[in-house]
Amino acid sequence: MKLDSTAAIITGGASGLGEATARYFASQGAQVTLLDRDATRGEAIAKEIGGHYVLTDVTDETSVQEAVDYAQEKMGWITAAVNCAGIALGIKTTGRDGPHPLDAFQRTIDINLVGSFNVARLAAVAMAKNTPEDDGARGVIINTASIAAFDGQKGQAAYAASKGGIAGMTLPMARDLAKEGIRVMTIAPGIFKTPMLAGLPEEVQAELAKDVPNPPRLGDPAEYGRLAGFIVEMGYLNGEVIRLDGALRMR
Repeated sequence: MKLDSTAAIITGGASGLGEATARYFASQGAQVTLLDRDATRGEAIAKEIGGHYVLTDVTDETSVQEAVDYAQEKMGWITAAVNCAGIALGIKTTGRDGPHPLDAFQRTIDINLVGSFNVARLAAVAMAKNTPEDDGARGVIINTASIAAFDGQKGQAAYAASKGGIAGMTLPMARDLAKEGIRVMTIAPGIFKTPMLAGLPEEVQAELAKDVPNPPRLGDPAEYGRLAGFIVEMGYLNGEVIRLDGALRMR
């Protein structure tokens, strides 16, 4: 698979890691369809990079199926799906206000984990219809976990659980889809300069960056996009989780 012949759907494509991935893919000649709930930014970015946008709720089966159908109609086929949609909440299991709200935990799992699986399973059905390449390849799914899946911090029970689930489903999903010629990979980013962190004061960002061994800085979303592009083109990568964190181990 080559990026210049790739047709990708990217969730969370209107900001952060998803936007960076969409921009990189498009710059390399790929067709791109952004799936996001932010219609204003989604449409603007799609227009800027020559892609497509469709309003999508990743937790809703009908919404995602309609998005997949729309992407196929616009691009002709789907050969890659990159799941970047997600939320992060900082709530301790118990605190001054009582136990962790169950609805907040459920919402995090629904968007991050269930949403990723929802998109992956429906995209896989579309990919399975593609004419295979010489080695049988029909497509690739790239999910986004986090280093919190392995060393989550205080207040990250919900987030770490959702990202741990994404890491855990990588290998079995790759095995499930092997006969279809569809690879499944996961990227586990460290601390990246996404909109959530970019809004913090510079001194706070600098303090966070000090914990990263090498290079001692926050990750650039463009680096995530380039890694996603490498995974698309490196056909022997399958069933693995790649940490992208500058050797950071949170404590």
